[in-house]
Amino acid sequence: MLIRILGAAAGGGYPQWNCHCNGCETVRDGGAIPLTQSSIAVQSKEDGSWFLINASPDVRQQIEAMRAEGCFNSHSGNRSLPFAGILLTDAEIDHTTGLILLRESTAPLNIYSTATVKQALTSGYAILSTLQNYCGVKWAPITPGEIIQLTDELEVEAFPLSTKAPKYIQSTIQSTEIEVWGIGLTIRDTITNSTLTYAPGMGSINNDLRKRFENSDCILIDGTFWTNDELPSLGIGARTAQQMGHLPLSGDDGSLSQLANITTRKIFVHINNTNPILIPNSPERKTVENTGIEIGYDGLTIKL
Repeated sequence: MLIRILGAAAGGGYPQWNCHCNGCETVRDGGAIPLTQSSIAVQSKEDGSWFLINASPDVRQQIEAMRAEGCFNSHSGNRSLPFAGILLTDAEIDHTTGLILLRESTAPLNIYSTATVKQALTSGYAILSTLQNYCGVKWAPITPGEIIQLTDELEVEAFPLSTKAPKYIQSTIQSTEIEVWGIGLTIRDTITNSTLTYAPGMGSINNDLRKRFENSDCILIDGTFWTNDELPSLGIGARTAQQMGHLPLSGDDGSLSQLANITTRKIFVHINNTNPILIPNSPERKTVENTGIEIGYDGLTIKL
């Protein structure tokens, strides 16, 4: 199994077009590497099918970067899509807007998501409805706890991560039931017996999630914020990290502390432009590197 980080930044990318925080200005000054928005791709085997996990607004740029490095060895037509399927972990704008950019596909998009995500993208943010008038959509359900066979050798199991609905649909939700809006994915290669767990939007780490991490060969995990009050302290937002559904890295209960005894290969992804770990030689970055956790970047490829 081959995993490629297409985009390591959170929504808005790095730098974000309207942000003048220290991190964004460092990129503009040439002191840090720019990053596109959160997404990964997984290949079942060498020369096998690629699957896209989340479709960011930067998907065109990400596909071209893969093509430039020879990731796609063949194509089935002049306008063929290089992915056998697209898996969505949530219905957030930064994980789904890229679907619109794939509308030129000559075949329907094979999209996997939970039923709540499908509903959000049909009515609240009607991307799926729109795509039906272009390339079309073949939707397949993802149900937490159930295993989906993507290929003969690649299977995926979803698990619940978040009950936070996207901001654009929150005012229309009337159900009193708690619904799963964000999921993580555990992807297994049955030939090599290797396992990847992907959790880009993680608000907490419970015992079940800890065991899942421990039983994986590699985990790609939420690295959005350094502190819980990161945005309020900078005067660019009112909500804390946890109110936005993200476990901050620092603090006694932060992810750095909670991941310390897990020996699996650990890589932070979905990193916000305000997070100082993106700035080379910053104290925060050195703290992360000293723990043995890696900081993801666009193009990082992992073979399991």
